[in-house]
Amino acid sequence: MITRLHFYIDGAWVDPVRPHPHDVVNPATERPIAQISLGSDQDVDRAVRAARAAFPAFSETSRDERLALLDRIIDALVAREADMAAALTQEMGAPTRLARGAQAPAAAAHMRVARQVLADFVFEEPRGRTLIRREAIGVCGLITPWNWPLNQIACKVAPALAAGCTMVLKPSELAPISAMLFADALHEAGVPAGVFNLVHGDGPTVGAAIAAHADIDMVSFTGSTRAGVAVAKAAADSVKRVTQELGGKSANVILEDADLERAVTAGARACFLNAGQSCNAPTRLLVPRARLADAEAAARTVAERTVVGDPTADGVHMGPLVSVAQQQRVQQLIAAGVAEGARLLIGGADRPAHLEHGAFVAPTVFSDVHNHMRIAREEIFGPVLCLLPYDTEADAIAIANDSPYGLAAYVSSGDPEHALRVARQLRAGTVHVNSAFADYAAPFGGYKHSGNGREWGVEGMLEYLEVKAMFGAVPPAA
Repeated sequence: MITRLHFYIDGAWVDPVRPHPHDVVNPATERPIAQISLGSDQDVDRAVRAARAAFPAFSETSRDERLALLDRIIDALVAREADMAAALTQEMGAPTRLARGAQAPAAAAHMRVARQVLADFVFEEPRGRTLIRREAIGVCGLITPWNWPLNQIACKVAPALAAGCTMVLKPSELAPISAMLFADALHEAGVPAGVFNLVHGDGPTVGAAIAAHADIDMVSFTGSTRAGVAVAKAAADSVKRVTQELGGKSANVILEDADLERAVTAGARACFLNAGQSCNAPTRLLVPRARLADAEAAARTVAERTVVGDPTADGVHMGPLVSVAQQQRVQQLIAAGVAEGARLLIGGADRPAHLEHGAFVAPTVFSDVHNHMRIAREEIFGPVLCLLPYDTEADAIAIANDSPYGLAAYVSSGDPEHALRVARQLRAGTVHVNSAFADYAAPFGGYKHSGNGREWGVEGMLEYLEVKAMFGAVPPAA
């Protein structure tokens, strides 16, 4: 079992102010695999002091210095990808293929995008006789979740470094090992002491301390809408900037002229990816009522062919949920769907019969779902797909938009222009047209209860910058 009880503060691994041991549990085996220490507000204060002291010098580093730093970080992360992937499989249950192919590589991918943005970014520009300057906002508090741990860490740390900010990171206590390997990579790359700091802890203690700390200038939070509201309230007294990437209940609109079998197959696979633990998962599948039976058959086939089991085993498509507590929540919502009259096509609340232990839930498909049901309105965060029939295209758009969330949407059509016309009408921060993959260089974030602000690409870096107008700084034209 791994024992790493230290926090990374001011360029070194240091003891917590008060030890608070916490077991990290492998959700596939339900056994501890590591022990860390949870922090306190005193540990946060120590990390913030280090970040505040490092900010003046780091914020004044040149573009070339920060580009070189990002290059070294990319190399260090790539060298650790195999170790980070193995940690992700152990701590949050990502199948080996997913951990190696998507989860771990996301760290370097976001660093590469931040490097590209920094290389071309205009920090100062004249506007008449005024010089507009964008400069680092200051000390940033970064609070990240367990479902795509390295992706969410890197998409915050990378633009913060590119902008010239210093930071304090609180990764999820459920998936901390990969975060420590990430910190090791930054240390090896020569990130100056105090620029990057890491304190483990839970949300009510360390997360709340970061949100409320008077010497933190902005907070970037990814997690549930409930927790995001708490962060925003805690941050309000210090009037700091708060950006949030929160929950989702993404609609996948299959239009009349789409290749239905292909679109439903792609959508169901995306729903079950990462055991359904993706905030942008297309969990509401909207299909023409006349084609509902065909859609049911296609979705059921995907569920039947999805291999669930030990995430380290060859050929496994879906591992466990992150914890037994998450498993129980998903099981309760599946039971609620049955109770409310949705038709269960496959799956259900029971653990798959071939698995004796672990936080597993079978790929589950409901049909005849109405948009007022809990399974259509609440973020389940598990492998549960809901089929909702519609009568007209206007009907489909209305159903898709009738949600408290607006993180992502999906639309499929045989005519790209038709798909684009519908995409423009969907109230979501990102829209996947004809099963297109996400683009790390494009902005990511949501409408409504899915949060505010954007991550990734140029827009992600802008969140870490303040805007200064210097009147009269530009000489008049001759």
